[in-house]
Amino acid sequence: MNPAPTPPVTVVGIGADGWSGIPDASRAALRAAEVVLGGPRQLDLLPPECAGERIAWPSPLRPAVPGLLAAHAGRRVAVLASGDPMFYGIGRALTEVLGAGAVHVLPHPSSVSYAAARLGWPLEDVEVVTLVGRPADRLAAALHHGRRLLVLSADAATPATVAALLRDRGFGPSRMRVLERLGAPEEHTSEPSTADDWTRPPGDPLNLVAVECRRAADAPRLGAVPGLPDDAYEHDGQLTKRHVRAATLGVLAPAPGELLWDIGGGSGSVAIEWMRVHPSCRAVTVERDPERVRRISRNAERLGVPGLKVVTGPAPDVLGELPSPDAVFVGGGLTAPGLLDACWEALPVGGRLVANTVTLESEALLADARRRYGGELIRLAVAHATAVGGFTGWRQAMPVTQWAVRKD
Repeated sequence: MNPAPTPPVTVVGIGADGWSGIPDASRAALRAAEVVLGGPRQLDLLPPECAGERIAWPSPLRPAVPGLLAAHAGRRVAVLASGDPMFYGIGRALTEVLGAGAVHVLPHPSSVSYAAARLGWPLEDVEVVTLVGRPADRLAAALHHGRRLLVLSADAATPATVAALLRDRGFGPSRMRVLERLGAPEEHTSEPSTADDWTRPPGDPLNLVAVECRRAADAPRLGAVPGLPDDAYEHDGQLTKRHVRAATLGVLAPAPGELLWDIGGGSGSVAIEWMRVHPSCRAVTVERDPERVRRISRNAERLGVPGLKVVTGPAPDVLGELPSPDAVFVGGGLTAPGLLDACWEALPVGGRLVANTVTLESEALLADARRRYGGELIRLAVAHATAVGGFTGWRQAMPVTQWAVRKD
């Protein structure tokens, strides 16, 4: 006889209104479950008629998922999740461990859906940023004048953290509201206040923050495309300058989900602006100088991409430890023996490699690389208008030689 098929894990979304707010199908799944996994708050919402064994998730949660599921294999398992399990919820972890076919999801309206309904904000015009288990600095990349944000809070202190970050990044005039226990009979929305005037004490830990972004008149404007002002970065002179940086990222052509190696990070500007293109863009910066490593991390936090990974060490020695890239930028260290060849070998088919230099010695290396691998060799020249006595003239910056190639 063939063994009985393993029943799928049923993931049930539940809101702050608890048992009364979930539909019949979700109730039936919870009643039938032999095991119910969830956070303590969600488990406490179940009535006695749900007789299955209740197990609270340990902390940290993610590493425990495979072991807990394996321990209860063959039993009818239900998992409780806040709101929509597939929106920053446990549904993602379960489908990654078990596969989508082994998970049956019964969603509930998310707090974001409730918030948009209460505020009258069309969801397609709103950006959602989660700070649950993530650094608050990542909010900075979403700050653009006139944009509406819904910020998923980690706890009751998150609204004050958001207000402080807005003030620090030049968005103190932004309007904020805190929406608590959405969907429950006792839900509450605070009166609007600017981040500059924020004095509200911590409230319910189950909350999100609505932000209408307003940039202060004296705050720098940081756009969403590459080419941020040079003074947006802390640096010691090792910085790919604004116009060359914009041209370089145009050739690197970041796309959502792609990974960049930034070799010889300097101030980290190319990797940072790669990651600012889309929240799913990833980057690893390799820098051998410890002080520059610390500076890169500060720049990444300040500009909203604290997830930038910085590896301390010389290239190509440390490259073997890194995940396979979609693109590589070499901004320093070109004369290190074997560097360009190691970068080329690491690229998959379709990957891009871009290298910049201002020295004749490195330029000769790029010319040789072009001969061997193909690609395009160009020179970028930028001049700035400056005072010449009582008149105005052009001051030429050092020309940059750039080699760009795609691995076909």
